[in-house]
Amino acid sequence: MGIVDAALEEAQKRQVRVSAVHLRLGALSGVVKDALLFSYEVACQDTPLEGSHLIVEDLPVVVFCSRCNERRTLPSLQLFECPECGAPAGNIVQGRELEVFALEIEDDLPAEKSADRKAQNEQAQNEEVRK
Repeated sequence: MGIVDAALEEAQKRQVRVSAVHLRLGALSGVVKDALLFSYEVACQDTPLEGSHLIVEDLPVVVFCSRCNERRTLPSLQLFECPECGAPAGNIVQGRELEVFALEIEDDLPAEKSADRKAQNEQAQNEEVRK
């Protein structure tokens, strides 16, 4: 619901329609991707987000190895050790994320505002012609 609420708030603030929400999902976030996708569709029903898509970017677990002095991507969540040197890897730098990082939007102004905007554009064009 937090994802839907944040997207709705931003859409209302900018007076746009959201067609897709982009989310980063870390392997250690504790969220099951399939359940999230299903829940998103249900949460969007009967809201302005109905019909929008949730696009999930899966993020692997990345740790900092103090022995190698490098960031390393863990090949498995079963073993938290550097895949290069085998040192224990407890310093997690990526993998816990659950964050909305982008919205795909469409300009969806109400008819009155759209008409006002068109009238302003025509007035500006007429003023240019007079000059």
